[in-house]
Amino acid sequence: MNNRQRGLLGALRKGTLDMLPLSLAVLPWGILFGSLAVQRGFSWLEAQMFSGIIFGGAVQIVTVELIADGASLFTVLFSAFIISSRHFLYGLSLRDRLSPKPLRWRLSLGFLLTDELFALSGDRRAYKSRFRLYYALGAGGSFYLAWNVWTFAGIVAGASLPDLTDLGLDFAIAATLPVKPAALSCAKTARSVFRFGKASMTSSIV
Repeated sequence: MNNRQRGLLGALRKGTLDMLPLSLAVLPWGILFGSLAVQRGFSWLEAQMFSGIIFGGAVQIVTVELIADGASLFTVLFSAFIISSRHFLYGLSLRDRLSPKPLRWRLSLGFLLTDELFALSGDRRAYKSRFRLYYALGAGGSFYLAWNVWTFAGIVAGASLPDLTDLGLDFAIAATLPVKPAALSCAKTARSVFRFGKASMTSSIV
């Protein structure tokens, strides 16, 4: 293995380790979704395919509830579109960095782009070099794997957990997950304003 290959593997490992706290943080949400899907009448394979194909916590929960309640296809698709619309903003903000990359990178990172991966993309050098692409792949790929593992754990545990629809926890999950990107955005904006204000005060004093 040459130095370049070791560097790329190191970038993958670094992305995985940086994403690890967030991968662990969604453990309860994945378990709750897997349990909810089984309790709402979906097979274990159908429940797992939600996480494997859709890969979006709030969208998965809302979609499961709507389908289980007999909602129309239009209602399901429209609701999913509205909930996922923030990803269009994510894509636009990263467009200049990813558009020059090969199609395989744009497709893979576009699929793996979540609130969590976007939160790790704030550095101006993100996605610029091959090593940083592998970093993003390690971060997004490890999060995808963790989400599917937690979902499977919820599916297995679904028979012994209480009905979440009776507790109202299913609505709580759907309501809180979309708030995360807004909170992250506000935090970044606050830091930027603070840095700008500090710089302005320093300039005025000088």
